[in-house]
Amino acid sequence: MNDSLIKPLLRALCAVLLVQPVLIATAAADSATPLIDKVRNATARFLDLNVALAEGFVPATPCVSGPDTGAMGVHFVLPARIGAGVLNAEQPEALIYEPMANGAMRLVGVEFIVLESVWAAKNPAGSVPALDGNLLNYIGAPNRYGLPAFYEIHVWAWQDNPRGSYADWNTRVTCAHQPDSK
Repeated sequence: MNDSLIKPLLRALCAVLLVQPVLIATAAADSATPLIDKVRNATARFLDLNVALAEGFVPATPCVSGPDTGAMGVHFVLPARIGAGVLNAEQPEALIYEPMANGAMRLVGVEFIVLESVWAAKNPAGSVPALDGNLLNYIGAPNRYGLPAFYEIHVWAWQDNPRGSYADWNTRVTCAHQPDSK
């Protein structure tokens, strides 16, 4: 093979080898997990906010956003589930909606929430709650939500999240269309 062709070929091969792990990691991050599949199956009916409201979900927050980290969205909770302390992939405590420009609300994910005191009472050994192998995050009190200490995990089942399927903030969700409360 001609020496003038070997150097460009080696550079191209090195570039492919350097990019390959990134492509594999990206593909893995974008693929659905068993937990996401369970959440989608269990919450598909809530794509229509009216169904969620009819089943007892109530608005709990305005659209929650961060200064540079994206948003969470508007949380609708089922109050009876918050104090139950049961983690079930098919029964999220909160549904998360993104306000749209036309006034509609688009389901983007869910949040599983268990109060620390309830978890501790049911699990005196001091374990950290997990949902299908995914550890929940601890949020101490006082916190910006005005809640007692709790554990939580977001599952972005209906909107891809570049930060990860279970990250708190999603850079592809926005509060730009949150109606004014004036």
